[in-house]
This record gives sequence, structure tokens and C-alpha cells, in this order.
Amino acid sequence: MTAVTPGRRTEPTGTASGSGTALLRIAVVGHTNAGKTSLLRTLTRRVDFGEVSDRPGTTRHVEQIDLRIDGEPAVRFYDTPGLEDAVTLWAHVARLPGDSRPARVRAFLQGPEAQAAFEQEAKVLRLLLDADAAFLVIDTREPVLPKYRDEVELLGACARPVLPVLNFIAHGASREPQWRAMLSDAGLHAVVRFDAAAPFTGAERDLYQDLGTLLPERRETLRGVAAHLQAEATARRAAACQAVAGALVAAAALRRTVATAQLIDPQRRAGEVRALRTTLEDDVRAGTAALLRLYGFRPDDAAEPPLPALEGLAQLDLFNPEMLRQAGLRLGQGAAVGAALGAAADLAVGGLSLGAGALLGGTVGGALAQGLGPLGRRLAGRLRGQQDLTVEEAVLYLLAERQIALVAALEGRGHGAVGKVAAEPTQTVLTTDEADALRTAVRATRAARSHPEWRPSGARRGAWPPARDALVDRVAAQLERALGAGFAGR
Repeated sequence: MTAVTPGRRTEPTGTASGSGTALLRIAVVGHTNAGKTSLLRTLTRRVDFGEVSDRPGTTRHVEQIDLRIDGEPAVRFYDTPGLEDAVTLWAHVARLPGDSRPARVRAFLQGPEAQAAFEQEAKVLRLLLDADAAFLVIDTREPVLPKYRDEVELLGACARPVLPVLNFIAHGASREPQWRAMLSDAGLHAVVRFDAAAPFTGAERDLYQDLGTLLPERRETLRGVAAHLQAEATARRAAACQAVAGALVAAAALRRTVATAQLIDPQRRAGEVRALRTTLEDDVRAGTAALLRLYGFRPDDAAEPPLPALEGLAQLDLFNPEMLRQAGLRLGQGAAVGAALGAAADLAVGGLSLGAGALLGGTVGGALAQGLGPLGRRLAGRLRGQQDLTVEEAVLYLLAERQIALVAALEGRGHGAVGKVAAEPTQTVLTTDEADALRTAVRATRAARSHPEWRPSGARRGAWPPARDALVDRVAAQLERALGAGFAGR
């Protein structure tokens, strides 16, 4: 982020460094607090750019940020102060001498008013005269007042292509039809719907394609930008699914070897269960943080709070008996979750499994709070030596469901959103294909049960055994299938 002195450019040649390609310069303009900085945060995926706030007039100076492709700047955006008094200024400019509207704007910029009462507006107009085009960001929640009509006239006087960007269209108070009618009356028929807080699929592509309509000589460049961003999005989703898959494999491989005496004693058993749960919960938090980094979010940014899905996940009890029961039903285990599963089951520990080799490798959960009961008596007579405490599949399914929901939420979250949303666990009913994909993913992790060495220990992909990498790939493919089936479109 670089502050730009009004009337000056940091690269007078207007070319991308080292490329010789003309750098496309876009002024982002609009009324105070319309969401200009939020739009730029989302377009550039830079959560740290500028300041986003509900306070009016947050941006007071022109700031620039580049959209880079393969390390080179392709588009340079200029975030401008909000227009505050377009009505008075437009009346003033219209009376100034000049044989054209741009000439009258330049006459204003050379006058004393540009350094005094209209200093903020002068920064915007000076920059727009030197830009290739402008995004006019509109808060569609606002009523269509005369001052906004004068803003459009004032910006049009600079004789640069202007593409209106309708912001906050998902808000219940949006007045999109009225804004479209006003813009059409003003001759602005190419309009883009782009909610900076919650952009919908394809919005970014539409933005650059419509800009190419206004700038035909830059159309191929803009198509390249759109294609690059789509490729980035595809790669980001693949990386997210790989990260979630790796976490699921690691959770399936998680085991805590415990002496039989520790498990027979209720207090010691409870301590061992808590220790394994803590390990898994730490892994979940680390995995969530990794997903946030991948999508360019900061979990500790008070002005940019975590997503509802993230806040819900932070509060999520992966070992809640009812959640486990429901997850077991979705996983296809029926009502058996939380109860003995034949001879394989020996101890129910609320989402964790106790087993030793093939004999005691069952997956049960949910009964610990009620005491050992008959299972405890069987345990006392059968367990000897050391036993392994592991995580059952119902927990893995619940974890997969929530982390994929988080990925979907991150893909639909703009980097300019502010304000916390109530953290409620999602109650989405998955389609048959989505549920089947998640079930297949979780069941595939069974191969990790006999490989505790597949837990993270500083190793990176490529350093793992090929069998683990192949398993992560299979799980990730199913997770992508779940997302592709429509999970992210909810």
C-alpha cells in the first residue's frame, strides 16, 4: 500500500515494472462510505489494505494497490476519498469557462476552491482525469437522492469510462431497481452487481468482462486477468481441500497408548480422554487458522471478524453426544453410534475409541457420561497391558462437514466485511451427492488407523510416505466433489 500525492503518479510511464505492458489504472470513486476500500480489499484479497469502518469519511487520502499476475502489476487501483458535496461543486464547475466539460473540470482544479472547500473532491477529479477508467461504487441501501445524480454528472465531466458497481445488493434494504433506473437515465447502462462483503460466484469475472466492454483496447488484457483469477480460485480450493484432507488423515491416525490400569480408574481414564480431545481440538484450531491464511483472512482482526462458520467452529463441541449421534446417522452408521457395535466394541468414551489391534479396534461413542456399565465389566475382564485411544468416524465426519462448510463460507466472504455475526452451528441438509462424497472421504481415512506415524511432525508434503500422500489425494478429491456438488452455493 502506497500513499499517492494527488496529481502525481508513482510510475509516469504507466507500464508494469519490467514488462513493458501498459498498466491499467482504475480510479475507485463514489460517495462517502459506499464501500470503496471494501471492494479493493476483496478484489486484491488484501485484508490489511486501508481502513474499513462504518464511520463516514474513513479514507481521506488517495491510496494505491496493485493487482499482480505472476509477480507483475497488471491493474493499479486508486482508492479515493468520498465525494461529499457534489451538488454545490457541480453547480460551480458548470459555470466555469471552457469549451468542454473536461476543460471546465481542469479550470476548477486550477482555482483556489480545489485547495479549500472542495479539496477532497479535487483529489478525486484530478486522479480520474489521469486514469483509464473508474469504478463508481454505489451503496444500494441508500435512497437515490439528487446529490447522487450530481455525482454521476460530475464524474462524467471527466470524460473517462465509468462502470457503476452496485454494492450491498444482498442487504434487505437494497434499492437496486431504483439505482439502475437512475444510472440508465444518466446513460450508464453497463452496471455490475458486486457485493464487497459477500461476493457471489462469477461476480469478479463479470466485473472485468464488463470493464472490457468499456475499454475495448484492453479487452484481451482484462480477459487474461479474469482467467488468472479463476485459475487462482481453483488452485486455492484445491489447496483448501488438501489441507482439510491432511487434517482428517492426521485425526484418523491420532492415537494415545494408555495402560489398562489408567482406563479402569475413572479419574485417570477421564484425564486420558481429555488429553486426546485436547490434541484433536488443537489440531482443529491450527487447521482453521491455516484455511484463514490461505483465503487471506486474519482470525484476530477485530475489524474483520471471523466468519459465522469459524465462530461456530470455535465453539463447536466435536464430542457432543447429540451431534455425534446425528453425524453417525449421516455417516450411515444408523442409531448404533454411541452404543456397542458387536464384539469390536469395548469402551464408549464420547467420540473416542479404545482398541488394541484387530480385536479392539471398534468405533463407539457417547456413553462415558453414564458410566461404564456392562462395557466396564467386559473391560475389566478382557483388557490387558496397553490399549490405544483413537478418534471415531462420527467425529471425523462432523469435522469434515464443518471444515468444508468453512471453506464454502470463506469463498463467499468479501475481505471488506465488518461486524460480527451470531455464531450458530449450520443446520444445512446436504444433498445425496454431497453426503456421499463426505462419507467416502471419511471412510477412506480408515487406512490411516494403523499408521500413527502419519501424524504431523514437521514433515511436509513430499517428505511423507507415498501411501499417505496418495490417501490425502483421494480424500481431497472427495472433498472437492462435495464442494463442487453445490455445498459452496448455499
